[in-house]
Amino acid sequence: MSLCILAGGAVTALAITGFTLDWEHSVEHVAWAETWRVEAAGLDLVGARVRGSGAGMEPGPDARREDGWWVWQPTAPPVPELVLAASGATGGGWRLCHADGCLLLGATPGQPVRLQPCAD
Repeated sequence: MSLCILAGGAVTALAITGFTLDWEHSVEHVAWAETWRVEAAGLDLVGARVRGSGAGMEPGPDARREDGWWVWQPTAPPVPELVLAASGATGGGWRLCHADGCLLLGATPGQPVRLQPCAD
């Protein structure tokens, strides 16, 4: 399985089966992180964590505290793609990390960044 990142008219394919996406909330300035699995059916959200709450950042109903984070497992079906706004106003964009390293996405104003499973 591979993840395709569509940004600025270019496509980058990463041969990965999972990744973590983290960012700082633009209003609350609190860290948020999500763990995703790349599947043929789409991107499957398998874990989430947040350092605090407020302005649309409420932890899930089964959240528990771990090392200063609210941690939970969302129960939603896979999505065909994630669209990340690239407004330049999010305090640094998103960091996408996988087993081989991390990439910074959407830190400067521009077109949205799209994440989706690559077509075979």
